[in-house]
Amino acid sequence: MMTNCDPRIEAYMEAVETGKVEASKDVKALMKHVRKCFETEDIYVDQQQLTDYLGLARYFPYDEVFPWQQFVIGLHDCTYWRENGRPRWPDLFCLIGRGAGKDGTIALESTALASEYNGIREYDVDICANNEDQALRPVKDIVGAFEQPKWLKKLQRFFKWTREEVVCKDTKSTIKGHTNNPGGKDGLRSGMVVLNEIHQYQDYKNINVFTTGLGKKKHPRRSYYTTQGDVREGPLDDLLGTTEEILFGGEPDNGLLPFICRLDSKEEVHDEKNWEKANPSLRYLPDLMEEIRKEYRDWLKRPEKFTAFMTKRMNLPDGSSEIKVCAYERIKATNRPVPVDDLVGRMCTCGIDFSKVTDMISVNLHFRDVDTRYDLNHSWLCLQSKDLPRIKAPWKEWADRGHITLVDDVEIHPELIVDYIEAQMEYYSIKKMAIDDFRYALVAKYLQNIGFDAKAYKNLKLVRPSDIMKVAPVIDSCFANDYFVWGDNPVLRWATNNTKMVRYGRKLGKEDDADIGNFVYAKIEAKSRKTDPFMALAASMTVEDDLPYAQSVSAPDLGVAMEGVNNKQLLIISIMK
Repeated sequence: MMTNCDPRIEAYMEAVETGKVEASKDVKALMKHVRKCFETEDIYVDQQQLTDYLGLARYFPYDEVFPWQQFVIGLHDCTYWRENGRPRWPDLFCLIGRGAGKDGTIALESTALASEYNGIREYDVDICANNEDQALRPVKDIVGAFEQPKWLKKLQRFFKWTREEVVCKDTKSTIKGHTNNPGGKDGLRSGMVVLNEIHQYQDYKNINVFTTGLGKKKHPRRSYYTTQGDVREGPLDDLLGTTEEILFGGEPDNGLLPFICRLDSKEEVHDEKNWEKANPSLRYLPDLMEEIRKEYRDWLKRPEKFTAFMTKRMNLPDGSSEIKVCAYERIKATNRPVPVDDLVGRMCTCGIDFSKVTDMISVNLHFRDVDTRYDLNHSWLCLQSKDLPRIKAPWKEWADRGHITLVDDVEIHPELIVDYIEAQMEYYSIKKMAIDDFRYALVAKYLQNIGFDAKAYKNLKLVRPSDIMKVAPVIDSCFANDYFVWGDNPVLRWATNNTKMVRYGRKLGKEDDADIGNFVYAKIEAKSRKTDPFMALAASMTVEDDLPYAQSVSAPDLGVAMEGVNNKQLLIISIMK
C-alpha cells in the first residue's frame, strides 16, 4: 500500500492491475506510471479535499461516483508536491467512450474547483468547445442539479446561477461555457480551462487563446475531455502521440495525466467484456450496455452506415464508411526517419498530382531499397483557393514547419513545381516521371525544359486509372508490412487518411460495378479532404519497376568532368539510360 496515496485511488489501480476490471493497455501503463511516481516522488493526496470534492456529488443526480472518476479527480485535483504545494498532475487528458459520463465528470470537477473546498478566490473554470451545446452542457448539468427542489434553498446560500454561468458566492469563482470563437478571450483569468471534445479541433488557435490566460491564478489546470473523432493530424492526435511517449517511451509526463480508454484492437469489439476498456462506467449502467449491444448488432450488419459505433463507443477511428486506403495505425507507422544522406545520388521516381493549379499541387520522390520504400513528399497550397476555408487541417502550422509551401497568387504556377524538381535533381537521380494523363498538357513544356518528355525522351509516364489499379495491391502490401518510410510528414499522412478506394469496373465507383476485385483511389470528400500528396505517391509508384530492386550503394558520381556537358545534362543522360 502507498502510504502517501489515497485508498480510493489505489483501489481502482489494484482493480486494473489484477484484471478485476477490463482496461486498455494505456490505462494499465498509466497505473504502472502512477505507482512509480508515488514510490519515487515526494507527493501526497489531500484526502480531506478529495472527500469534500466527492461529497458534492450528492447534489447531482448520480447514483454513485464511479471508481475511475475518483481516480481521475483524486490525481488531477487533489495530488500535490509536498515541497511547494503545487498540483502534481495539473493537466488531464481523458479519452473516454460516449456515454461514460464525461459531461457529468466535468460538472462535478468544475463545481469542486470553484467551491470553497478549493479555497482559491476567483478560480474561474472556463469550458471551451466547438459549439454552444458542448460548451454549456456541463453548466446546464450543474444548474439542473442545483435546482432540484430538495437542494434549491440550501445551494442558493452558496451559489448563484443563470443558464449560462454558475458563481460561488464565497470564492467569487465562475463556471462558464465558451464556444470556439477565440476572439475577445484574451482577458480570461482562468483557474482551470476545460477543452471539451477536442477531437473536433483542427488546430491550436482556440487552445492557445484559452490556455495562455492560465497562470494568473494559483494552481492552474487544464482538462482535455473527448471521444475519438474523424479529424486527423490535429491536437487530439498530437496528445495521443505525447501519451504514447510518456506511457511507453519513458518520457517525463510534464504534469500530464493521460487516462486513455479504448479497445486495444478492432478485433476485441466482438467480445463485449472488452467494451469496458473504452467505457469504464459500463458495468454500472445496464441500460447503456443494452443500447451498445443493439448498436453493435446494427454495426455488424451495416458497418459503413454505423461508423460512430467504433469511433465514438470504442474510441477507435473507423474507416468502413469509405473503404479507406488502410487503418490510421498503419499510416502512423510511416513516421520513421528517412535516411536522407544515404539517398543522395540514388535513383528515384517522381510523381506529380493536382486537380487544379488554383488549389493544391504535390510532388513525390519515391525510392526503393528491396522492400522498403522511402518517400520525400512536398506540396503547394494556393491561398486564393475557394476550398481553403473548408480544409480541416492545420495547414498554417505545416507551412511553418516546411512541409507545405503557401502560394499567395491566383494560381500555383507550374514553374514553381518544376523549379523544385530541378533543385532535387542536384541530389537525386530521377529515373522516371509520372503524372496524370489529363494534367500533363498544363506542365508539359516546363517538364521538357528539364529533360522529361513522354515521346522524345520516353522518361515520363502518363498515368491512367488502369495504372493505379495495378499498383493499388502493391501499396496495400506496403502498408500491411510497414514498408513505407515517410519521416514525420503530417501532410502526406493527412492526405492518405483522406483517400478512399473505389471499385474499378464498367462504371467507375458506382454501386452496380462489375466487382472484379480491383480498385482505384478517390477523395472521401471533394472539397475539404485533399488527396494530392497521396496521389503523387501513387503516381510515382506506377513506375517504380524502373528502379533497381536494391540500392545498397550510392549511384555513381554524376559530377565528373565531361567536356561540353553540364551537371543537369548528366542527370538527364542518367535517367534516360
